[in-house]
Amino acid sequence: MRIRRAFPIALALVIVAAAVTLAVQLRKHAPPEAARLLPGADAFVYGNFVWARKANGGKLLLPVAHDPEYERFIQETGFDFERDLNAAAFAIHYPQNWPGGGTGGAAAEPRFSEVFTGKLDASKCLAYLKRTAQSVENYNSIDIFTIPLYGRSFRIAILGVDTVAASNHDDPAVIRGIVDRSRRLASPFGGPALLRKYYKRVQLASPFWMVARVEPLARQSAAWATIFAKPADLVVSASYSPLHLPLRVDALHLRAEAWAGSDADARQIADKASVFLAMFRSAEVSVGAPGTDADVKALFDSLQVRQEGNHAILSAILPGPVLRKLSESPEQTSSPGVPAAAERPHVPR
Repeated sequence: MRIRRAFPIALALVIVAAAVTLAVQLRKHAPPEAARLLPGADAFVYGNFVWARKANGGKLLLPVAHDPEYERFIQETGFDFERDLNAAAFAIHYPQNWPGGGTGGAAAEPRFSEVFTGKLDASKCLAYLKRTAQSVENYNSIDIFTIPLYGRSFRIAILGVDTVAASNHDDPAVIRGIVDRSRRLASPFGGPALLRKYYKRVQLASPFWMVARVEPLARQSAAWATIFAKPADLVVSASYSPLHLPLRVDALHLRAEAWAGSDADARQIADKASVFLAMFRSAEVSVGAPGTDADVKALFDSLQVRQEGNHAILSAILPGPVLRKLSESPEQTSSPGVPAAAERPHVPR
């Protein structure tokens, strides 16, 4: 009798445990929700700035220059990128006439779609958009504001209390699709096809990553041609190694994986990358005076390239001290007359 009573309880516990395990595994391989809202595209970039601020003692890794225009934007909207932006997901649309085609339509250069999450003052943001927009479309109970910008139509919509979507794609259906997806229940199976295919290759809990289709023959992609002779898919990610709590960066683990069409193509990518690394190491040695920074040397020493079947992998470890030096304020890192390393984000007027 006891066995009969215990069996349903044990079975229920097993089912619950299996469901939790499945949910964890699905979430492990699911892009963040902001990225899942993005439209189909040819490249994706994501940054979680909450992690960045925690890892840098509450400061943004790259300070933003506050010029008068940006200060006016902060006053009118109540939104400060440095303080209030939590995450940003970007979709990059290549022009359709690029080799291999693209999702950017007839545009002559890449177009972009974005989803931002953060702390918003909805009333101030709406008032700002109404003053700035050339036109407003109400779609699925969401106002989509169109702002002329550099001869393009920049569309922006407030999706919720902490989420904003934007796109300068010529087709208004692109941002409407983001609005539609924001009204559906979140699903770990959602998201653009290219992202679903490769997100599992992003390092676990990576706050910064990129998934992109590389087209080295495109005119604007000449830089890629030095490494890539043929089209390939690229996954770049970074993960933190905390020193102690509260979170403090001990190191940033960087990994770039290039998925080629064949083992031979991957070997060619790995060989070219190895040549460039050898050149970098030679340059570091040639300028390495007795006072060379040990952390910078550790970064160079950590650079490795290897081939595994049809993909080539480059890995590196960026020491925490180097990362913190990069995040110093412009006053600390720049001399008079030298521009700050990080310019303010563009603000449409």
